[in-house]
Amino acid sequence: MLKGMPISVLDLVPVLEGQTTKQAFERAKQLAVLADDLGYKRYWVAEHHNSRAIASSATSVVIGYLASATKNIRIGSGGVMLPNHAPLIVAEQFGTLDAMYPGRIDLGLGRAPGTDPFTARALRRHAGEDFEGDLLELYRYLSGAKETDHIKAYPGFGANIPLWLLGSSLFSADLAARRGLPYAFASHFAPDYLTRAIKIYKEQFQPSEHLEKPHMMACVNVIIADTDEEAHFLATTYYQFFLSIIRRDHQLLKPPVENMDEIWSSFEKDAVMQQRQYTFIGSQQTVKEGLEQFVSDTGVDEIMVTTSIYDEKARAKSFTLLKELF
Repeated sequence: MLKGMPISVLDLVPVLEGQTTKQAFERAKQLAVLADDLGYKRYWVAEHHNSRAIASSATSVVIGYLASATKNIRIGSGGVMLPNHAPLIVAEQFGTLDAMYPGRIDLGLGRAPGTDPFTARALRRHAGEDFEGDLLELYRYLSGAKETDHIKAYPGFGANIPLWLLGSSLFSADLAARRGLPYAFASHFAPDYLTRAIKIYKEQFQPSEHLEKPHMMACVNVIIADTDEEAHFLATTYYQFFLSIIRRDHQLLKPPVENMDEIWSSFEKDAVMQQRQYTFIGSQQTVKEGLEQFVSDTGVDEIMVTTSIYDEKARAKSFTLLKELF
């Protein structure tokens, strides 16, 4: 069931405890090169702000850095938070990337701020933004502009850059369906809405110049090791990362620990585990069975994977064992 299905990578470019930001970028580059060599389809980075633990805030800059180090894999955003930016600026940035790396750039778009309310205001974000209007404006700059339009994106005018809508709620499912766009859902941290989002997207999809039929990708957490026991040990890094999000203390990515009960409270443990519905941890066979069931239940067309593993060799091994399944 998994053989032949496109498999991709979402990288938050985390900064490890004891590591510099420069080393975090180098680590991301190493993983992108590995994913390229292994035959992964996409490598996306996400826009986040005001977090010392995540280095991908200047998303288009990071995309260019990774694209320059790879050859075939598509590099993109998962995503750019469009209300944080003027559509013309996004069109110019990604038009530039497409000119440098033609046919390899994806533009995934979200409407969340990617940060806290205070930083959102510093980004000049407005609560009543017209996301759909911004989306249509961006599309016009990239590939739908008329020669008579007074404002065009250079580079970017006429570029063939795939637009994806990203979501963790039902709003984007409806919009992606109405506009006939490919849709990527963040089930790695918003599992409760996945089933309803799929239903809305597939039932309400309207064919467009972008797509003739719905195309959906879901992002999940995956950690693979030689044994289930080892994988669950490595996963304590992921638990600590998610715990840091809950506590809002922006801790750097920490090494695995033997006992999480010494770190989290019972309430915090429940909060983290509640988000684990689409998290697959274990040996290659264990993860294979879980992912096959996931694909059967959801009917998604692509899978994107994010992996919070501290040790570089263990992370590379996890992605290598995962690609073998596909």
